[in-house]
Amino acid sequence: MIDAIDITKFYGDFPAVTGLSFSVEQGEILGFLGPNGAGKSTTMKILTGFIPPSSGTAKIAGYDIVEQSLQARKHIGYLPETVPLYEDMAVSDYLTFMGQIRGMSSSQVKTRIDEVVQLCRLEEYKDTIIGKLSKGYRQRVGISQAILHEPDVLVLDEPTIGIDPIQVVETRQLIKDLGEDHTLILSSHILPEVSMICDRVIIIHEGQIVAVDDPTNLGTNLAGVERVELEVKGPNREIMPALELIGGVQVIERVPVTGGAYHRYQITVDMGKDLRHELATMVVNSGWELLKLQSLGMSLEEIFLRLTIEEEQLPNPTGEMS
Repeated sequence: MIDAIDITKFYGDFPAVTGLSFSVEQGEILGFLGPNGAGKSTTMKILTGFIPPSSGTAKIAGYDIVEQSLQARKHIGYLPETVPLYEDMAVSDYLTFMGQIRGMSSSQVKTRIDEVVQLCRLEEYKDTIIGKLSKGYRQRVGISQAILHEPDVLVLDEPTIGIDPIQVVETRQLIKDLGEDHTLILSSHILPEVSMICDRVIIIHEGQIVAVDDPTNLGTNLAGVERVELEVKGPNREIMPALELIGGVQVIERVPVTGGAYHRYQITVDMGKDLRHELATMVVNSGWELLKLQSLGMSLEEIFLRLTIEEEQLPNPTGEMS
């Protein structure tokens, strides 16, 4: 449904994004993750036809966003980072206006307003002036206008920024619900948001894609090692030496446990080695109680920091830190 092919955008001499290529399949929720200034919003604006690329092509439902802009936009629902609301209008009047400028009939507009107001939980605020709504409810109005014309594709740019924690949770659930019926691309720099909502993640840094995968695989493939979490009921002074004797174990970290009569360890092992059988056998043969044994990948936060910060700290050719 979304195809970006070698997209580049310059602002003057500054390359905001360079050579971006990716696709989003029908029914997929893609997270577009990166620090502030990485090029996320620029990419969203190009995909929705708000600005043209300097080079490259973006297609929505098979339509070129530049050459076939009107056809492509009919398939797009867009929530920009700053929601374009008319604050002196009531919610229902604003949605009616948005439906009219999208060419919807009066009967379509009336039916869809009732549907989107219910979906976005705006029933109590249907006749409220938008300027009197909280930031969270304004976001809901923005999502309502994005889905009003029943688009195939939703593009949401930082949809939970600046709203309170309760409404963040509600908005994330709304986005997950929308993902059941739409192809959705979500731009964010909030790590838990992407991890909780998205099927696949693109990490962008300084205008370029640095990683693409689902959150779980990113952690495994990037680390170069694998980790295992082990919980054992037994004497720590005996468990630690026994773990150190198992071939392939690199690092053993004891994790503090509050109020538990057991010990928790995070064990780093060689990449490609599955030591769960050896670990379980050692625990059982030693007469201890095995409570948990689970493989761990890198957290999304660790991945994000490694890809967007660690590379900046690598030594340059003179041996100095950059």
